[in-house]
Amino acid sequence: MAQPIRILVAKPGLDGHDRGALVIAQGLRDEGMEVIYSGLRQTPEQIVATAIQEDVACIGLSSLSGAHMQLFKEVIRLLKEQGADDILVIGGGVIPEEDCTLLREAGIAEVFTPGTNIADVAEFIRAHVRMARLPEAKVLPLAQRVDHVAIAVRSLAEALPFFTRTLRLSVVHEEVIDSQKVRAAFLDVGGVHLELLEPTDESSPIASFLDKRGPGIHHIAYQVEDAEAALAEVKAQGLKLIDEHPRFGGQGKLIGFVHPKSATGVLTEFCQWTEAEDETP
Repeated sequence: MAQPIRILVAKPGLDGHDRGALVIAQGLRDEGMEVIYSGLRQTPEQIVATAIQEDVACIGLSSLSGAHMQLFKEVIRLLKEQGADDILVIGGGVIPEEDCTLLREAGIAEVFTPGTNIADVAEFIRAHVRMARLPEAKVLPLAQRVDHVAIAVRSLAEALPFFTRTLRLSVVHEEVIDSQKVRAAFLDVGGVHLELLEPTDESSPIASFLDKRGPGIHHIAYQVEDAEAALAEVKAQGLKLIDEHPRFGGQGKLIGFVHPKSATGVLTEFCQWTEAEDETP
């Protein structure tokens, strides 16, 4: 949603009539702007202080007392003094045309006299106001880190010596994951795990992978804060899922897979550590 234009409508000086200012304020609200009315008998100092405090983009000055030349110019001077001269200033009221010209030359962007259509005022403001750019919301990565890289092997007993003897890595966890019909061994490599997967049954997905491709990298797993939300987010982007909802995997984590066709040819896993498990590898 677009940021609404924030406007201060003010009556400087001793002018005691504000019906016109109230009509303008309500009309600009109807135009979708956020309007603050400061009330009667405001000094230029009060108006500028309020404008800065309320972080407005525009000041609308209204005067019927005839003191517009002095008061309007003083508002412009004080804004420059305060380093806030990027605020658009417009004026209105019973002001002679020759004074309108002088006020424009002094820094009033435009002067609107009685009978002006409010829609025209709103259009002028939209065309000339300089909106402060809203800070961009920080978007956190969906994947917090690589949790593990899974490698399919025909036999843990045959594969482990390369990792434990040659690479001198330590096995930090072993388990049989019945739901996936695999035996898994996890090795730590600088805070990231290697997960070696050995099928325990011919119907295991890992057994099928080995038959088709042989030993090698099976998938990459990314740690996410919320596996359910992560799967829903990528599904909304049009990615094909293997798991519509997370299920329990190794080390008690909630896991869900994204189809390799939607993930640059790599089977991708989202995993969420549960509170019962230690997330430190």
